[in-house]
Amino acid sequence: MQQKKVLVTGAGGFIGHHLVRFLKEKGYWVRGVDIKEPEYSAKEEADEFLLLDLRYLENCLKATNGIDEVYALAADMGGMGFIMFHTSDILYNNVCINANTAEAAKQNNVKRLFYSSSACVYPKYRQEETAVTALKESDAYPAVPDSEYGWEKLFSERLYKSYGQFYEVRIARFHNIFGLEGTYDGERAKAPSSLCRKVAASEDGGSIEVWGDGKQTRSFCYIDDCVEGVYKLMHSDFKDPLNIGSDRLVSINDMVNMISVIAGKKIGKKYDVTKPQGVRGRNSDNALCKKVLNWEPKISLEEGLSKTYNWVKTQIR
Repeated sequence: MQQKKVLVTGAGGFIGHHLVRFLKEKGYWVRGVDIKEPEYSAKEEADEFLLLDLRYLENCLKATNGIDEVYALAADMGGMGFIMFHTSDILYNNVCINANTAEAAKQNNVKRLFYSSSACVYPKYRQEETAVTALKESDAYPAVPDSEYGWEKLFSERLYKSYGQFYEVRIARFHNIFGLEGTYDGERAKAPSSLCRKVAASEDGGSIEVWGDGKQTRSFCYIDDCVEGVYKLMHSDFKDPLNIGSDRLVSINDMVNMISVIAGKKIGKKYDVTKPQGVRGRNSDNALCKKVLNWEPKISLEEGLSKTYNWVKTQIR
């Protein structure tokens, strides 16, 4: 039986390089493509790794040449410190990446494509309380995302769905994916890994900076659960956008406390309400993904944070 060839764009990024590893373990021939190599894993985990700027069609054509299935994860993105201050880069770069990936997949007769969207597509008016009602896929419209990143993701969902006449398209809306081997410092770092870094670098009895008042809420999904959900969605018959995330709502204060327990430290909090904190509350309604994929996260937040904290601790010493 001929080995199926898959492409992972964004393979130099956090979710992308984990997905490369997962697909290789499943027996696929995997081509990874990114504008940079993975920071925390070897590019040789892929059968082939190409450094390409996917904002250009000719590079997307190279990337998709001879490929059966595409996992389109490439994006210019980061944590709140990035997406709130680099709006033009996010819109221009990501629209170019996705428009050219979609067209190249058509021209190269790709059979199936997965697109990684985001919970940032959901309307701001549904996320104004900490005790937020979990977001169903149908809640995306009427559309008023809270950031340009959310608007770009929503546009790209529609873009890829329009190409559904040429190849099978699957779309996931990720809810705060976290784990080891991801950015933990700087403006591209997400809250879990950034907080792990702050706690790891602090003395017992010290304090760390928390953006906002710490009462804002989110749900967080560990990377191993995420890639399993992506794979199941890719090979399902479900054609509409689907939440991939956890439905356990926690505050940022709760998360700091969990990490402090893992670290065996007493850590105080210094709040900076001038820093961006996004919507007040966001949670995933997983009823649909449980129904159509028989999938839900298996790894608890505490277990995922423990794995992430222990990895981050080794990186900063």
